Amino acid sequence: MNALEQIFGTVNIGLVIMDKELKVTHWNRWMFLHSGIAAEQIVGSSIFDHFPDLNSPKFTRNCKAVLAFGNFSFFSQKLHHFLFPFKPVGSFGAKFEHMQQSCTMGPLRGDDNSVNSIFVIVQDVTELAVYEQKLMEMNVRDGLTGIYNRRHFESRLKEECERHRRYNRKLSMIMFDIDFFKKVNDTYGHQCGDHVLKGVSSGIASIIRKTDCLARYGGEEFCCLLPETELGPATMLAERFRAHVMEMILLYQETEVRVTISLGVSEFQEDDSPEMLLKRADNALYDAKRTGRNKVVAL
Repeated sequence: MNALEQIFGTVNIGLVIMDKELKVTHWNRWMFLHSGIAAEQIVGSSIFDHFPDLNSPKFTRNCKAVLAFGNFSFFSQKLHHFLFPFKPVGSFGAKFEHMQQSCTMGPLRGDDNSVNSIFVIVQDVTELAVYEQKLMEMNVRDGLTGIYNRRHFESRLKEECERHRRYNRKLSMIMFDIDFFKKVNDTYGHQCGDHVLKGVSSGIASIIRKTDCLARYGGEEFCCLLPETELGPATMLAERFRAHVMEMILLYQETEVRVTISLGVSEFQEDDSPEMLLKRADNALYDAKRTGRNKVVAL
């Protein structure tokens, strides 16, 4: 085994070489470890025999460009996620079903300078992808409750209002807060207050659809944006929120804590702005609190 073959077998990246017919001529140890396919099994056969999903217009078009013009092609993780469906290493499987890969394809030239083979370099970037995902979640999630934060909610609100105008879709909003929350903090302490905020937000999150947007708007105040929803169904959902929270028992240091919420509901009107929809929901919430709390008001 010469020096190049030793390097080829020991580097911590995947290295594949294919001829003009896209038959594999070299398959390094890294590829074997992550695919379970030994070099003896794949060398001499088409790459598509073992990875049929690669037989796509995007991949084959890039292969042809490399062979014809000596181009380099890049398959970034952000756009393609992976070329080879390998399992993630370690605990990263909790975040991604497949190893996230950054891949480079390029030409190999013979003595006459003509392109006679293609190489593919495969790098495992799953750890980086997980880190970037966490950073993105930190930018849009509330640090205490884990639901969306106010900044993301306001951005989503503008998007949904614009979508309503463009396609005449229905859109409603529920705004609610925890009744007498200051009393919870004063009686049991701020750590208990945090426990209540997390419990209420988790309970509401378990009820809504994936398309809905639940956010902590500030302090003990929350907003829930409901695309494709009219005022009537939104009001019924708000009542489900109210009943669900009222029935919850939040256990904090062996103490049972119960809370209620007041809710305001509004529907986006033809001439509304995002601020008007939010203001109307806020006014409805104020009316709910002013007229007895633990109730739903729709405006």
